[in-house]
Amino acid sequence: MKLDALKLGESKNVEFKEKLPKNSEKYLKSIIAFSNTSGGKLIIGIKDQTGEIVGVTEDNIFKIMDQITNAISDNSIPQIVPNIYIQSIEGKSVIVIEVYPGQMRPYYLKSLGKEQGTYVRIAGTSRPADQAMIKDLELAGANRSYDSLVVIGEELNMEEVNKLCQTIEKYKRDAFKQKGRDAEVPKVTLHQLERWEVIQNIDGKFYPTHAFKLLTDNPYSFAKIQCGRFKGKTRSVFLDKREFTGAIYDQIEEAYQFVLKHINLGAEINGILRQDVYELPLVSIRESISNAVTHRNYIDHSSIQVLVFDDRLEVTSPGMLYGGLTVNLIKTGKSKIRNKAIAEVFAQMGIIESWGTGIQRMIDGCLEMGVPEPVFEELGDSFRVTIYRPSAQTLISNNLSYYRIQEEANPVIVLRALKNEDLTRREVEYLTNLSKSGARNLLEELMSQGKVEAIGRGRATKYRLKKKYD
Repeated sequence: MKLDALKLGESKNVEFKEKLPKNSEKYLKSIIAFSNTSGGKLIIGIKDQTGEIVGVTEDNIFKIMDQITNAISDNSIPQIVPNIYIQSIEGKSVIVIEVYPGQMRPYYLKSLGKEQGTYVRIAGTSRPADQAMIKDLELAGANRSYDSLVVIGEELNMEEVNKLCQTIEKYKRDAFKQKGRDAEVPKVTLHQLERWEVIQNIDGKFYPTHAFKLLTDNPYSFAKIQCGRFKGKTRSVFLDKREFTGAIYDQIEEAYQFVLKHINLGAEINGILRQDVYELPLVSIRESISNAVTHRNYIDHSSIQVLVFDDRLEVTSPGMLYGGLTVNLIKTGKSKIRNKAIAEVFAQMGIIESWGTGIQRMIDGCLEMGVPEPVFEELGDSFRVTIYRPSAQTLISNNLSYYRIQEEANPVIVLRALKNEDLTRREVEYLTNLSKSGARNLLEELMSQGKVEAIGRGRATKYRLKKKYD
């Protein structure tokens, strides 16, 4: 390991120990956590607090290496086989325990058992895995996909089967048209759904999988997208919020349209033609949402969040990166599919491109438009994509005249925001980018239509929906 890398300190894939702990569990937890996630290195002979290289006494170094090998062999299930070696750094010898991403997950401490002894690496710490994580690890170790498992106790609804087949055909037809292809779309059949593992054939009878339910009636209350538009750069004040449920492909489109309504739209003059241009690349917005829906952990009963702030768009999905992937690996196009049935259907529908291209498409979309490259990060047991919105100065330098929202859409935006909370005139100004008089005129028009009423006086005046309109 290079000295420059060591100076970066501990991380998801690196941990320091000044000396080998007498209680082997203190370092075996990290060995197991590395095996269950994306691998890593445990280095003996470096202070964990300061990163100071203290080294290991030469007289004991081979004895310590034998201790480590025996402890790992005796206490981990399944067997973990790390690469243990000596490295000289600044003239001092340290022991490096290099652990590779395991293929037989979950790995756990024999003394604690699977339920209590399974650990995962989150940021720079090794933490016990919860039940959802353990189930996800079990499926990965068995090379199985949760979305292709049969839903116990459910019968297959043939009406829903036919509807889903027709929907896939329609999406595929539309995708062909967008690419200028005039090819005939083959019919999607029950047996194709079986090949894609959207339904399962057990003893000659077909049963729905989780993927089938998510793509049709979606009874899972957590499998939704929560969208929010916040005032400023924090989650303090909602300007608009929505929750999208139902078939997961519909959720993608609804969340995408929500974002478009809350980012700046402008005009670019190309010759004599006026072309509407959004401040963020559409491909990057769509890919960030569709990737979240495709690759999220559906065992985790959390929801996807798509949040718009003054300075950024955040798309956060439940679940760490899958199958030993890291942020650096996914940026090179490396891909492992957590939800194989959903990914197959989405690829057929044209919602996602070939596997492994989504991240690069997000990056390329931003760079081509002069927007900063998206930030990809694991946050505990979730994954987030952040796309930063350009500043006003950047918009001016790009010779684009932007306005926050089309004028005719302002009443709709204000009424939607008022469903969540009362607003002041200044907040309406901010939401619509109207002047003081423009916001006042809009509110007076909505009041004259009987949709909105004013409460309070003077600067304390707020506006709310009338009961009959709400």
